Amino acid sequence: MAVLLISLGSILLLALLATALAERAPLPRVTLLLLLGVISGAPVLALIPAQLVAQFGVIANITLLMVGFLIGGKLSHHSLAHEGRQVVLISLLEAVGTVASVGMGLMLLGLDWAQATVLGCIAAATAPTAVLDVVAQLTGGSGPRRRFADLLLGITALDDVWALLLFGIGLALARASQGQDPSPLLPLLWACRELGGGALVGLAVGLPAALLTGRIREGQPMLLEALGIVLLCGGLAAQFQVSYLVAAMVMGAVIANLARHHDYPFHAIEGIELPFMALFFVLAGASLDVGGLRRIGGVGLAYVLLRCLGKVGGAATGARWAGTDPLTRRWVGAALLPQAGLAVGMALVAADQLGEGAAPVLSLAIGSTVAFELVGAPLVRLALSHFRDTPEAVG
Repeated sequence: MAVLLISLGSILLLALLATALAERAPLPRVTLLLLLGVISGAPVLALIPAQLVAQFGVIANITLLMVGFLIGGKLSHHSLAHEGRQVVLISLLEAVGTVASVGMGLMLLGLDWAQATVLGCIAAATAPTAVLDVVAQLTGGSGPRRRFADLLLGITALDDVWALLLFGIGLALARASQGQDPSPLLPLLWACRELGGGALVGLAVGLPAALLTGRIREGQPMLLEALGIVLLCGGLAAQFQVSYLVAAMVMGAVIANLARHHDYPFHAIEGIELPFMALFFVLAGASLDVGGLRRIGGVGLAYVLLRCLGKVGGAATGARWAGTDPLTRRWVGAALLPQAGLAVGMALVAADQLGEGAAPVLSLAIGSTVAFELVGAPLVRLALSHFRDTPEAVG
């Protein structure tokens, strides 16, 4: 217990130091925390106790629930009325472009059709946690940066929805091509269940929460209320084995659009998310298999480059069709490169469904995730740095 408490306290204080350093250094807080975890973890200094690293899954799930809730809150009717067409076009073309780029590129390099297709679908996913943390760190006013940040968060929310749907389709086609299953549509049904079930759970919790929260202290939901509904939503999603990230995003969107009596229904979670995010990124760094970068070889490097090409090219095309400004077209794709838990989760599902043929899929997904974890957040920061906010507070 003493070692555990000392470790937790040290991580939070070091996260505070990382936050201060990030304001003066070119690296964002996310990357500094990840590097802190890598150095403190078992492969290097082994300062973080194993029992704390073993709880990474629980901390990650709670953090992603909060992130999903906060991102869902950005999908208000007001923001969608102004940016809805841009969000849908950019997210859809970026996701499809990534699947096409990675899938066809890996097939040309000699990878099996089924493996290349599944890897292309996995590549479409974006890590919302890193994007949200960098956005929260760098945006606090109004103007071009705030507008780009809101657009980016909306795209990130839809991006993982498209990724899950495309993954279900790709995995179904892969199983059909291998003749492994008399019912190749099973993976597609799995994806629909993840998305539809998550949306239903989000609605089931979000509708009464929109009506009832913020009544005890008029217009200001208390931390007990906010944290309670987030954890309840995540617990129900886990119980029904559906996407808790989708459930949290739908719940956040429902409350943001229907809770008219709230001044701002998400400030309570924003006050508690930072300690969880600090633990999340440090333990993620301690859990990273950095050696996986060496094992993925030339095909892995090609996967990384093809994913970058698909994300940047697809997002730029979508932004052009949506009529955005040239600066947004240039940088929105680079800001969508972070990748983490969802990609690994889909790779594990593919490993279960494809059998022996999934070994390259799992290795490439895990190894490339390390690369995108380390370089993704700096690219988000670089993209945001090209936009300038005005100092007045956000309404």
